[in-house]
Amino acid sequence: MTHPDNCSPKRILIDTDPGIDDAAAILLALASPEIHLEGLSIVHGNCSVQQGVINALSILELAQAPSVPVVQGCELPLVQPALLAPETHGERGLGYAELPAPSLQPLPQPACDFLIERTLGAPAEITIVAIGPLTNLALALRKEPLFASAVKEIIVMGGAIRHEGNTTPLAEFNTYVDPHAAYILFHSGIPITLVPLDVTYQCILTEAHLQRIEQVPSPISVFLRQATRFYMEFHDEYQAIEGCVINDPLALALAFRPDFCKYEELYVDVDISGGVCLGKTFADFYRMSGKAANMRVALQVQAEAFLDLFVERIIALSQKILAQEVKRMR
Repeated sequence: MTHPDNCSPKRILIDTDPGIDDAAAILLALASPEIHLEGLSIVHGNCSVQQGVINALSILELAQAPSVPVVQGCELPLVQPALLAPETHGERGLGYAELPAPSLQPLPQPACDFLIERTLGAPAEITIVAIGPLTNLALALRKEPLFASAVKEIIVMGGAIRHEGNTTPLAEFNTYVDPHAAYILFHSGIPITLVPLDVTYQCILTEAHLQRIEQVPSPISVFLRQATRFYMEFHDEYQAIEGCVINDPLALALAFRPDFCKYEELYVDVDISGGVCLGKTFADFYRMSGKAANMRVALQVQAEAFLDLFVERIIALSQKILAQEVKRMR
């Protein structure tokens, strides 16, 4: 399996279930000149899909990016019952943050149709960063056979290879919520980079990082403080982690800084047989199956380099928004 060469700026679609770290990933995308964010497709997961649409629109308004289209996708997994994460992200998905109701509206187009239209309209040009359950992508693959060959690559935040699960002892949340969708995507032939808990759980946003961000007081820094306070409380209570793991921004950053990680080409699958292993991602490190690699898996990460970039980009976005506010007031 080959992976496309990097280009700048990269055309990016984000498929997301806007919880706290999803919001941080969207802000990082808007703060990064190496990429052009072409849309947000929303899926169930950290919160309901309807709440996710509201969250996405509110985040875009917060970052003064009203031109980015938002579309609503699936509200249920393909087979499994719905599973949301209020204990991790709060009842509305953004922790303690309270953003104003958005004035923006989503496009009326279903997410799977939007993904198909955008990728077929620009074959081999669109990178999808998938940071929620993979239901929207699975439906696009089933609805349009040409979708797989039109996508340039997909970067998936999901799975736990050698790391313990964060939803069951074995399974990571995004994959566990819709393992059947993950199975469809993993076997689609699309160039995939998997960003599992093995690397994301090394990327912990701490109080020191937040204090650096708050050196530029802005609506962005206030939002991140309020949102991540809930997230940090969850990590402290349930996982004995000081700070919070920002899974999704790492996946987004790899779209333009793949050098943050080291990878291995592996055959990876997901258990959909049920029982204790449901949703477990596993890799054939010793090639025992004889099957060819179907994705590139991030297994090592330069965590501090990534976190420094995240903080610097958020500060730059805050400064940009403040400058726009000053200009508007003149």
